[in-house]
Amino acid sequence: MRLRDEQSFECRRQQIIDGALQVFASKGFEKATNKDIAAASGIGSPGLIYHYFKDKSDLLREVVEQRSPVLQLLLHSEAEIMTKPPQEALSIFGKAFLKALETPESGALMKLLLSEAFRQPIVAQMINTIGPSRSISFLTRYLAKQMSDGVLKTKNPAAAARCFVGSFIAYMITREVFLQPDAQKISPDTMVATAVDIFLRGMECNSVDGNYN
Repeated sequence: MRLRDEQSFECRRQQIIDGALQVFASKGFEKATNKDIAAASGIGSPGLIYHYFKDKSDLLREVVEQRSPVLQLLLHSEAEIMTKPPQEALSIFGKAFLKALETPESGALMKLLLSEAFRQPIVAQMINTIGPSRSISFLTRYLAKQMSDGVLKTKNPAAAARCFVGSFIAYMITREVFLQPDAQKISPDTMVATAVDIFLRGMECNSVDGNYN
Protein backbone atom coordinates (compact mmCIF):
# COMPACT_ATOMS: atom_id res chain seq x y z
CA MET A 1 0.00 0.00 0.00
CA ARG A 2 2.89 2.34 0.84
CA LEU A 3 4.52 1.77 -2.57
CA ARG A 4 1.23 2.51 -4.31
CA ASP A 5 0.84 5.73 -2.29
CA GLU A 6 4.38 6.79 -3.19
CA GLN A 7 3.73 6.11 -6.87
CA SER A 8 0.48 8.05 -6.75
CA PHE A 9 2.23 10.96 -5.02
CA GLU A 10 5.00 11.10 -7.62
CA CYS A 11 2.54 10.75 -10.50
CA ARG A 12 0.54 13.73 -9.25
CA ARG A 13 3.75 15.66 -8.65
CA GLN A 14 4.89 15.12 -12.24
CA GLN A 15 1.42 16.09 -13.42
CA ILE A 16 1.75 19.44 -11.65
CA ILE A 17 5.26 19.98 -13.06
CA ASP A 18 3.92 19.46 -16.60
CA GLY A 19 1.05 21.86 -15.96
CA ALA A 20 3.41 24.45 -14.49
CA LEU A 21 5.68 24.15 -17.53
CA GLN A 22 2.78 25.07 -19.78
CA VAL A 23 1.70 28.01 -17.63
CA PHE A 24 5.18 29.40 -16.98
CA ALA A 25 5.95 29.17 -20.70
CA SER A 26 2.77 31.01 -21.70
CA LYS A 27 2.31 33.55 -18.89
CA GLY A 28 5.70 33.99 -17.28
CA PHE A 29 6.80 33.25 -13.74
CA GLU A 30 5.31 36.30 -12.02
CA LYS A 31 1.94 36.23 -13.80
CA ALA A 32 1.43 32.48 -13.36
CA THR A 33 -1.08 31.75 -10.59
CA ASN A 34 -1.75 28.60 -8.65
CA LYS A 35 -5.23 28.60 -10.16
CA ASP A 36 -3.72 28.58 -13.67
CA ILE A 37 -1.30 25.82 -12.76
CA ALA A 38 -4.01 23.71 -11.08
CA ALA A 39 -6.22 24.00 -14.17
CA ALA A 40 -3.39 23.06 -16.53
CA SER A 41 -2.45 20.16 -14.25
CA GLY A 42 -5.98 18.82 -14.01
CA ILE A 43 -6.09 18.94 -10.21
CA GLY A 44 -9.14 20.07 -8.31
CA SER A 45 -7.78 22.67 -5.93
CA PRO A 46 -4.92 25.20 -6.30
CA GLY A 47 -4.15 24.61 -2.63
CA LEU A 48 -3.08 21.06 -3.40
CA ILE A 49 0.05 22.42 -5.05
CA TYR A 50 1.47 23.24 -1.61
CA HIS A 51 1.14 19.60 -0.66
CA TYR A 52 3.77 18.78 -3.28
CA PHE A 53 5.88 21.97 -3.46
CA LYS A 54 6.89 24.57 -0.88
CA ASP A 55 6.04 27.57 -3.06
CA LYS A 56 6.05 28.79 -6.65
CA SER A 57 9.83 29.23 -6.66
CA ASP A 58 10.25 25.62 -5.58
CA LEU A 59 7.92 24.57 -8.38
CA LEU A 60 9.92 26.56 -10.96
CA ARG A 61 13.10 24.91 -9.73
CA GLU A 62 11.56 21.47 -10.21
CA VAL A 63 10.25 22.39 -13.67
CA VAL A 64 13.69 23.52 -14.83
CA GLU A 65 15.54 20.60 -13.22
CA GLN A 66 13.21 17.84 -14.34
CA ARG A 67 12.34 19.15 -17.79
CA SER A 68 15.85 20.25 -18.74
CA PRO A 69 17.56 17.40 -20.64
CA VAL A 70 21.06 18.65 -19.85
CA LEU A 71 20.36 18.81 -16.11
CA GLN A 72 18.82 15.34 -16.17
CA LEU A 73 21.92 14.13 -17.99
CA LEU A 74 24.20 15.56 -15.33
CA LEU A 75 22.01 14.24 -12.53
CA HIS A 76 22.14 10.66 -13.78
CA SER A 77 25.36 10.38 -15.82
CA GLU A 78 27.83 13.05 -14.71
CA ALA A 79 30.43 10.61 -13.35
CA GLU A 80 30.23 8.47 -16.48
CA ILE A 81 30.62 11.42 -18.86
CA MET A 82 33.69 12.61 -16.95
CA THR A 83 35.48 9.44 -18.07
CA LYS A 84 34.64 9.74 -21.78
CA PRO A 85 36.95 11.24 -24.44
CA PRO A 86 36.20 14.82 -25.57
CA GLN A 87 34.58 13.97 -28.90
CA GLU A 88 32.04 11.70 -27.21
CA ALA A 89 31.52 13.68 -24.01
CA LEU A 90 31.04 17.03 -25.73
CA SER A 91 28.67 15.50 -28.28
CA ILE A 92 26.54 14.00 -25.51
CA PHE A 93 26.48 17.31 -23.66
CA GLY A 94 25.65 19.31 -26.79
CA LYS A 95 22.81 17.01 -27.83
CA ALA A 96 21.30 17.19 -24.36
CA PHE A 97 21.65 20.98 -24.37
CA LEU A 98 19.73 21.29 -27.63
CA LYS A 99 17.17 18.62 -26.82
CA ALA A 100 15.13 21.41 -25.23
CA LEU A 101 14.17 22.43 -28.77
CA GLU A 102 12.28 19.19 -29.38
CA THR A 103 8.99 20.34 -27.81
CA PRO A 104 7.15 23.69 -28.14
CA GLU A 105 6.80 23.92 -24.35
CA SER A 106 10.52 23.52 -23.75
CA GLY A 107 11.35 26.06 -26.43
CA ALA A 108 8.85 28.51 -24.95
CA LEU A 109 10.25 27.91 -21.47
CA MET A 110 13.77 28.65 -22.74
CA LYS A 111 12.62 32.00 -24.15
CA LEU A 112 10.72 32.73 -20.95
CA LEU A 113 13.73 32.07 -18.74
CA LEU A 114 15.92 34.35 -20.84
CA SER A 115 13.41 37.20 -20.83
CA GLU A 116 12.58 36.88 -17.13
CA ALA A 117 16.28 36.70 -16.22
CA PHE A 118 16.89 40.07 -17.92
CA ARG A 119 13.88 41.73 -16.29
CA GLN A 120 14.11 40.35 -12.76
CA PRO A 121 17.48 39.93 -11.00
CA ILE A 122 15.97 37.71 -8.30
CA VAL A 123 14.55 35.33 -10.89
CA ALA A 124 17.85 35.44 -12.79
CA GLN A 125 19.75 34.42 -9.67
CA MET A 126 17.33 31.59 -8.99
CA ILE A 127 17.49 30.32 -12.58
CA ASN A 128 21.28 30.54 -12.62
CA THR A 129 21.54 28.43 -9.47
CA ILE A 130 19.21 25.81 -10.92
CA GLY A 131 20.70 25.46 -14.38
CA PRO A 132 23.43 27.53 -16.06
CA SER A 133 25.88 27.55 -13.14
CA ARG A 134 25.64 23.76 -12.77
CA SER A 135 26.09 23.12 -16.49
CA ILE A 136 29.05 25.48 -16.81
CA SER A 137 30.60 24.13 -13.62
CA PHE A 138 30.47 20.57 -14.93
CA LEU A 139 31.88 21.52 -18.33
CA THR A 140 34.66 23.56 -16.71
CA ARG A 141 35.65 20.63 -14.51
CA TYR A 142 35.55 18.23 -17.45
CA LEU A 143 37.74 20.44 -19.64
CA ALA A 144 40.15 21.09 -16.77
CA LYS A 145 40.58 17.33 -16.33
CA GLN A 146 41.23 16.83 -20.05
CA MET A 147 43.80 19.64 -19.96
CA SER A 148 45.46 18.14 -16.90
CA ASP A 149 45.62 14.75 -18.65
CA GLY A 150 47.30 16.34 -21.67
CA VAL A 151 44.42 15.62 -24.03
CA LEU A 152 43.48 19.26 -24.55
CA LYS A 153 45.63 22.37 -24.72
CA THR A 154 46.02 24.25 -21.47
CA LYS A 155 43.66 27.20 -21.55
CA ASN A 156 41.38 28.81 -19.01
CA PRO A 157 38.81 26.00 -18.62
CA ALA A 158 36.03 28.35 -17.53
CA ALA A 159 36.56 30.52 -20.61
CA ALA A 160 36.75 27.43 -22.84
CA ALA A 161 33.49 26.09 -21.38
CA ARG A 162 31.73 29.33 -22.22
CA CYS A 163 33.15 29.32 -25.74
CA PHE A 164 31.68 25.87 -26.29
CA VAL A 165 28.27 26.55 -24.76
CA GLY A 166 28.08 29.95 -26.44
CA SER A 167 27.76 28.39 -29.87
CA PHE A 168 24.60 26.57 -28.78
CA ILE A 169 23.11 29.62 -27.11
CA ALA A 170 23.67 31.64 -30.30
CA TYR A 171 22.02 28.86 -32.31
CA MET A 172 18.99 28.69 -30.01
CA ILE A 173 18.50 32.47 -29.95
CA THR A 174 18.85 32.96 -33.72
CA ARG A 175 16.58 30.00 -34.41
CA GLU A 176 13.89 30.33 -31.72
CA VAL A 177 13.84 34.05 -30.85
CA PHE A 178 14.88 35.86 -34.03
CA LEU A 179 13.52 33.07 -36.28
CA GLN A 180 16.39 33.43 -38.74
CA PRO A 181 15.60 31.19 -41.75
CA ASP A 182 19.15 29.88 -42.17
CA ALA A 183 19.34 28.95 -38.47
CA GLN A 184 16.05 27.05 -38.76
CA LYS A 185 17.53 25.01 -41.60
CA ILE A 186 20.38 23.78 -39.38
CA SER A 187 19.39 20.64 -37.51
CA PRO A 188 20.45 20.26 -33.85
CA ASP A 189 22.59 17.23 -34.79
CA THR A 190 24.41 19.24 -37.44
CA MET A 191 24.93 22.08 -34.99
CA VAL A 192 26.36 19.76 -32.35
CA ALA A 193 28.68 17.96 -34.77
CA THR A 194 29.95 21.25 -36.20
CA ALA A 195 30.46 22.92 -32.82
CA VAL A 196 32.31 19.93 -31.38
CA ASP A 197 34.53 19.62 -34.45
CA ILE A 198 35.45 23.32 -34.53
CA PHE A 199 36.01 23.45 -30.76
CA LEU A 200 38.28 20.41 -30.72
CA ARG A 201 40.26 21.54 -33.75
CA GLY A 202 41.34 24.49 -31.67
CA MET A 203 41.74 22.65 -28.37
CA GLU A 204 43.19 19.19 -29.03
CA CYS A 205 46.91 18.87 -28.45
CA ASN A 206 47.41 16.92 -31.70
CA SER A 207 46.04 19.75 -33.88
CA VAL A 208 48.26 22.27 -35.65
CA ASP A 209 46.99 25.42 -37.34
CA GLY A 210 43.43 24.11 -37.20
CA ASN A 211 44.22 20.76 -38.87
CA TYR A 212 44.47 17.32 -37.30
CA ASN A 213 47.76 15.43 -37.60
